[in-house]
Amino acid sequence: MEYLIIIVLLAFSALFSGLTLGLMSWDPQELKRKADGGDADAAELYPVRRDGNFLLTTLLIGNVLVNAVLSIFLGSITTGVIAVVLATVLIVAFGEILPQAAFNRDGIYLGARFAWLVRIFMFILYPIAKPVSWTLDKVLGAELPNVYSKQELMKIIEEHEDAHESEVDEDEERIIKGALTFSDKKVEDIMTPRTVVQAFDADAIIDDALLQEVRDSGLSRFPVFEEDMDSIVGMLYTSQLIGKDNLGARVGNIAFKEVRFILEDASLDDALQMFLKTRKHLSIVKDEFGGMAGVLTLEDVLEEIIRTEIVDERDLHPDMRAFAKQSHSDQ
Repeated sequence: MEYLIIIVLLAFSALFSGLTLGLMSWDPQELKRKADGGDADAAELYPVRRDGNFLLTTLLIGNVLVNAVLSIFLGSITTGVIAVVLATVLIVAFGEILPQAAFNRDGIYLGARFAWLVRIFMFILYPIAKPVSWTLDKVLGAELPNVYSKQELMKIIEEHEDAHESEVDEDEERIIKGALTFSDKKVEDIMTPRTVVQAFDADAIIDDALLQEVRDSGLSRFPVFEEDMDSIVGMLYTSQLIGKDNLGARVGNIAFKEVRFILEDASLDDALQMFLKTRKHLSIVKDEFGGMAGVLTLEDVLEEIIRTEIVDERDLHPDMRAFAKQSHSDQ
């Protein structure tokens, strides 16, 4: 009978030890995300893991009680040094190392299998464990969730993309990393510089040469200025020239007068919100002195998010910033 009791106590010691490591190593918010994603084991485990200090106190008290009783029974079948060595080997090997190794590998799966038993122990030990956990909550505060920095999140995405078991592919990794970093950049980092912006004078007359220039550009929008590029007064759309008899008309008379401006030091996050709110796909970029620094399009922002140049059959230069720098260096 003593040997049977020792085996049962050793099994409970292993269970408490394994559950302590296996359950406490999981962040409650991570379990909740898995549960919301359809993981049945996480859904079973989350209510138990939610009150971390109460769960930890219950498992530790149970483990201490079981090991104390186990030591007493081991001492009853042998004495002296042998009893100490026997208790140490059994508790460390079978009550600590093996169960913790198993729960460390499959913590959610094994924890879900024993969640019902943990609830029973939490109920039995409630009079002792709850006051202790309440004290811990007051002294140490509530358990803090794991919050990752952008760099850590990108590293996690990289590791998932490299893992064969992950569903994250290379394109998704690139887009997610772009979405995490695009708001850290400024408009001036991705805008089309003034030196390569194609614009029309408001006093220009629409003729065959101007229409040919529009066709050759492949662009759909053109800033319209008065006197110089620092005075943008409108926006000419290619659609205004298609199928309409505007020959001889003044550009400034048919250009839309509504122009959106944005500062060159604005974040791309602000730029994206402006595009979505105004439903305009092009903005004039102003420098710190109010002069025209370039133009920014919705496409520019999207390219920064997906980290890929969006090039169609009419684009003469995939990267206008690179083209502007090259043109400047060639002069």
